[in-house]
Amino acid sequence: MINTGKSFNIHDYLEIFLRRIWYVIIPFAFVVSAAAIYSFTAPQKYRATTLILVTPQKVPADYVRPTITSRIEDRLQSIGQEIMSRTRLEQVISEFKLYQAEAKSLALEEIIELMRKDTTVQIRGREGYFTISYTGKDPRTVTMVTNKLASLFIEENLKLREQQAQGTTEFLTIELNATKAKLEEQEKLVTQFKKQFMYELPDQRDVNLNILGKLQQQLQTLNDALKSAQDRKLIIQKQLTEMRNMAAMLTEQPAGPTTQDDSAGSFPSPSAFPKPKMGNPDELRLEKLKSLLSELMTKYKEKHPDVLTTKKQIADLEKKIEKDRAVMKEAEPEVASPGVPKEKGEKKEAGVDPFYREMEGQLAATDLEIKRLKDEEARTKAKMGEYQTRVENIPVRELAMTNLTRDYQNTNETYHSLLRKNQEAQQAENLERRQKGEQFKVIDPARIPEKPFSPNIPRNLLFSALLGMGLGFGMAFFREQMDRSFKDAEDLETTLGFKVLANIPKVEKKAA
Repeated sequence: MINTGKSFNIHDYLEIFLRRIWYVIIPFAFVVSAAAIYSFTAPQKYRATTLILVTPQKVPADYVRPTITSRIEDRLQSIGQEIMSRTRLEQVISEFKLYQAEAKSLALEEIIELMRKDTTVQIRGREGYFTISYTGKDPRTVTMVTNKLASLFIEENLKLREQQAQGTTEFLTIELNATKAKLEEQEKLVTQFKKQFMYELPDQRDVNLNILGKLQQQLQTLNDALKSAQDRKLIIQKQLTEMRNMAAMLTEQPAGPTTQDDSAGSFPSPSAFPKPKMGNPDELRLEKLKSLLSELMTKYKEKHPDVLTTKKQIADLEKKIEKDRAVMKEAEPEVASPGVPKEKGEKKEAGVDPFYREMEGQLAATDLEIKRLKDEEARTKAKMGEYQTRVENIPVRELAMTNLTRDYQNTNETYHSLLRKNQEAQQAENLERRQKGEQFKVIDPARIPEKPFSPNIPRNLLFSALLGMGLGFGMAFFREQMDRSFKDAEDLETTLGFKVLANIPKVEKKAA
């Protein structure tokens, strides 16, 4: 086309169409003819489709929690890959004897790839269903293959869910056993620690402090009793010393005739003491005991052991003095007579010697009591040291116990959590084994197709007509653009720049 800026009207387009009509008719006729030949001569293929619904589990999830939480889209992709594997498709091809003609010229891998192309899985995970379609030459075979693929999907879903549930249960069982062994080991450590430091644990702090306080009170009581016993010992020793001194003074100044054997080292008889110069030693001791009792009453209560002991000694001494006085009255006439036998002198000595021996016995008993109190004081101090050590070791034991307890509690919580999950996993596994979980249910099974799926003659002819017209008009437009001849006066003026004076129209030949 020479004049590219020229404006066209309907007559111009009609002129161009008539001038280039063969460029339109020939491609149109060729494309439509080819499509018609293909549609009527191509082998017919049939397609069967089955609709499968994803049904939820029959038991509410609040009662039995499923262990399979993956999305339906992901599981369908996984199942589709499993079904479309070489092993599964090879079994289907062998079972239904598919692609017998193609097997003569194609390898097995190529045949499997053909079946993959002929099989279509459309997943509608959000809607809760999916479709399986298969295309083939025989309508009955296509239907059977489609139903077979649907059954494989259902079986694989059940198998996959059961395997996942069983795998979850096995994993949780292994973890539970390992955690249980670890928990038992930690329990042994805690038990061993408690046995080893039974009295130094934090919960024994109050008990140890109470016992330590009681031991301190007991030690104070023992100290008071020991001090009292030592004071009592000093008093008895002082009394014995005074009695010895008094006896020595009285022995040097005898008051009457005695035998030679009466001065052999024993105390003189009561009649030998000169009453005008000095009183009876028992009476002197009685006065001292009474003064001691008065002094003790200012320090202690009436139920104090020292007060009670002193009162008992005063009472015994008063009885003894009365008894000695009675004996002395009976013995005075015999002492005044010149021929007193020795046995009588021994009888008079018996009035003093038993009391002296009693005082010595009290001294020995006091020494034993002091020894006992000191031994008990030593044992109490040792116990106090033991309990003090326990109290001091409690913070260290508490820290170690806290670490052991923390690890034990964490492991215990993990164990109970795994135990609960294992029980739930076992319930979910039983749910899958009884086929009460989520399942694939065939809603619309594949039926024998009544008409072929391919080739679609109306669609092919319509598409070929549109394609032929487009191709023809395209070639006409291209040829018109490539034409450099003059078509009218405007083309001449535009090209040569001359003004056209006259235009001779085209003379059509009339039929004779």
